[in-house]
Amino acid sequence: MHPYKMVATLWLAWLISWVIAALWADPVKRRAGLDAEYQYRIVLLVGTLLFFVPAHGFIGRVRLWPPSPTLAWLCVALIAIGLLFTWWARIHLGRLWSGTVTAKIDHHVVDTGPYALVRHPIYTGLLLAILATMVARGTLWAVAGAVLLTIGIVMKARLEERFLHSELGKAYDDYAGRVPMLVPFTPA
Repeated sequence: MHPYKMVATLWLAWLISWVIAALWADPVKRRAGLDAEYQYRIVLLVGTLLFFVPAHGFIGRVRLWPPSPTLAWLCVALIAIGLLFTWWARIHLGRLWSGTVTAKIDHHVVDTGPYALVRHPIYTGLLLAILATMVARGTLWAVAGAVLLTIGIVMKARLEERFLHSELGKAYDDYAGRVPMLVPFTPA
């Protein structure tokens, strides 16, 4: 299989499995609401559209750098690692997971597994996969999409930080004081 087909296969398998797994979650106690979420959602939508501009056609072929086959396969491995990290976090979070900024019934701080490394390991894994995909594609559109996706993910993570602080108070503040937000092994 060609590395670019493998990149597409990994992302598609992740997306389908992620959507199916969304059915496995506890009931919502409180949501941040669309008014709080619309900004990051718009940035993520535009970033996703730019990021996944098809590689066929003139626009997709304009490359900023030509990734070698070795680099492309290294990127495939990093994408797989990033997406597997999101799944480790998703499974570890269990029924507390939500695709939107919410508090669940009996919500509590999860600080074990990948959540002992970073406060938002799903976003960390996505960022690794996004950056590796950008490098593998090497197009202007992939770079623009990756930049917007990164901005959108950071915006959502910051909204979650404020929301979880308001919901969980000191317990979340203590956790945030000792575990970094997105990059493992950095100061919190």
